[in-house]
Amino acid sequence: MRTRIVWFCTGVLIMAGLLLSMYQIPWIKFRLEWRLDAAAGILRSMLHPEQQLPAFGPSVQAVPPTILPTHTPRPSPTGIPPTSTPTPTPLPPVVGLQAPDWEKQDWNNCGPATLALALRFFGWEGDQFDISDVVKPDRGDKNVNIDELAFYVRNYAGWLAADYRVGGTIEILKRFLAAGLPVIVEKGYVIESDGPDNGWAGHYMLLTGYDDANGTFTGQDTFIGPDRTISYSDLDHGWQAFNRVYMYLYPLNAAPDLQSLIGDNLNPDTNRENAIEQAHSELAVDPANAYAWFNLGTNLVYFERYEQAAEAFDSALNLGLPWRFTRYQFGPYLTYFNAGRTEDVIKLADATLAKTAKAEESLLWRGWARYRLGDTAGAVGDFRAALKINPNYIDALYALDYLGVVP
Repeated sequence: MRTRIVWFCTGVLIMAGLLLSMYQIPWIKFRLEWRLDAAAGILRSMLHPEQQLPAFGPSVQAVPPTILPTHTPRPSPTGIPPTSTPTPTPLPPVVGLQAPDWEKQDWNNCGPATLALALRFFGWEGDQFDISDVVKPDRGDKNVNIDELAFYVRNYAGWLAADYRVGGTIEILKRFLAAGLPVIVEKGYVIESDGPDNGWAGHYMLLTGYDDANGTFTGQDTFIGPDRTISYSDLDHGWQAFNRVYMYLYPLNAAPDLQSLIGDNLNPDTNRENAIEQAHSELAVDPANAYAWFNLGTNLVYFERYEQAAEAFDSALNLGLPWRFTRYQFGPYLTYFNAGRTEDVIKLADATLAKTAKAEESLLWRGWARYRLGDTAGAVGDFRAALKINPNYIDALYALDYLGVVP
């Protein structure tokens, strides 16, 4: 009997070794990796069925819109006062740019895939994997920030310039398109599925046209398909969840007149001030708008006004935010950490990592919170885990260097 058990255990170990070895074969790993991650996602959803992020801090009623945080404009970073906004040029009622060759996104790869389409518009000949190999080497990493996309353009497509702003409007998007420039937007949408991927999520889209008569944009959607129409109102509704961020590219040797396209938003500080005003206006209409509260907090973080930002984030979380929200946006971590609310950083990061194991930004901030609480070993573990997901993650490399630890 004992011999049979030994042989059985030996066989199991040999089989496990063979399966592990086969999994390292690139084409097998490419096809199985996402299925294993999906299975892990089902298990995490069963263990953590919560559909919203945890709420803490004062309730929204404690911060009514009549006492919204005030702000003081900062001077231009160049020392030159912003110029007045030029008189807008009338826009054509219909614009349709030549859509670039479409490609379907890989697993968790809408950011690199959408950027690939935008670059292809300007003659680039690569694909989404050229981009994801740099900004998202782990296919299981479910988020690429818009500043990472801009980083790729600036460093790997040197004939192009790239930048982004927040607090966009439908009019601004149309102005870029009328000038012959496609625009990348990040927006929220709802996945309708019986699996673990159901519910609210974030998604990039490249806009290539609009039609005023129908009130629609034409967008290149790397998940659904090319030349998709989306109404102005539906786009704006989803776009609000991401502070109405938009990214634009243009050839360095043929730079557009950006002042005529975005006016005083060309100045990054003024842009954030305008976005604060936008959030104020929306909250005056609907003080229960969680996205507007979150955007207010995000734009206050830009000015390092952490106490006021914490009130705004508290309000957003108490009103209810989808559980994926801090997979994509990290203002609450920075805010609560600088406001001295270390335990709240850990609570929020734990909630995110319980359902999204590969979230390097959440690992980074939980690491810093643990370090502040004296748990250096836990901090080092989190920083190294973040680097395992993205070996190019500069913030995690800095964190380990700060602690004097080898990555």
